Amino acid sequence: MGLPLKNIRVLDLTRLLPGPYCSQLLADFGAEVIKVEEPNLGDYARWNEPKAGEYSAMFESLNRNKKSVAMNLKDEKDRNLFKELVKTADVLIESFRPGVMDRLGIGYDILKEINPKLVYCAITGYGQNGPYQDKPGHDINYLSYAGLLHFNGRKGEKPIPPATQIADIGGGALMGAVGILTALMGRNESGKGQFVDISMTDGVVSWLQSILPEFLAGNEKQKGELTLSGGKACYGVYETADGRYLSVGALEEKFWKVFCEGIERPDFIPLLESPIQVQEQLRKEIEQIIYKRSLKEWMDIFENADACVSPVLTLEEMINDPQIKARDMIVNFEDTRQIGLPIKLSDTPGEIRTKAPKLGEHNEEVFSKLQLK
Repeated sequence: MGLPLKNIRVLDLTRLLPGPYCSQLLADFGAEVIKVEEPNLGDYARWNEPKAGEYSAMFESLNRNKKSVAMNLKDEKDRNLFKELVKTADVLIESFRPGVMDRLGIGYDILKEINPKLVYCAITGYGQNGPYQDKPGHDINYLSYAGLLHFNGRKGEKPIPPATQIADIGGGALMGAVGILTALMGRNESGKGQFVDISMTDGVVSWLQSILPEFLAGNEKQKGELTLSGGKACYGVYETADGRYLSVGALEEKFWKVFCEGIERPDFIPLLESPIQVQEQLRKEIEQIIYKRSLKEWMDIFENADACVSPVLTLEEMINDPQIKARDMIVNFEDTRQIGLPIKLSDTPGEIRTKAPKLGEHNEEVFSKLQLK
């Protein structure tokens, strides 16, 4: 049995992170992903620091299993060639601001006439309509407009941006992949492709499942009152005696009981659902207790306990952790180390087949197969 997406051809016009991560998910499971890049410069991520060989480490990671063709879409000859390429494609992914592809003469309305089966996915910051559709932005801006950044931090502190791109990946890449696969399934029934409009801001709003429904029901909580960001002592990060950190997620009564017994304070057990004022004092007391022992000492206590307690690992510790190794989340491929595949299929697992392509590496291979008039 072959890879599940082996008969799907994807044209990827995107750069940097959201689009390439989206198409990587498809490529890992067999889709033929062709990066359509500007000559000479290509995907900007190629040239970011630090390098991992010829290109940046991030580019190598995001663009494995892909091909690259170099085309100047502002040039009429190349645009006509691109239209011929579209005839052979199942999916197109782009991340330009709304209207850019239309001005180039290769927007969805034109391309669907060329290929009615085309699934066209546009991943943008704010979507194809609304007052912000033409605004520039990055991950931090989308998190801000979605209301998530407001809650990301402790009471009385300024919001803290996360260390990875939640909007780009969760709101853009993952939503894009789901949208594309859903549209492909729909095509099996209708025989037609469709436009997939992905807004990274929309995606983040949809992630607020533990915050927004409660607010919409009339129960507004302030920053620092949410369970996940300081509202409960049972859920948080505590510093240890050696300057390391212990994460505690003992939300349920059974886990909280084991945790309280582990820190030798069974008198805390009845306080799990206590009011916010009590929670603040409880947190301070737990901070003092955890600070008395090293991370190793605490992990020796909780390693085999059902308490939802974990060490806060560095990246070096993470890649050497037995769980990460068991799941093959860091893999060796040729002369590189790659992030493994997070989706494990029992019968048709994905695979890493090739390293990231050189700019325009597959021009001859791809264009020679087009039936040009």
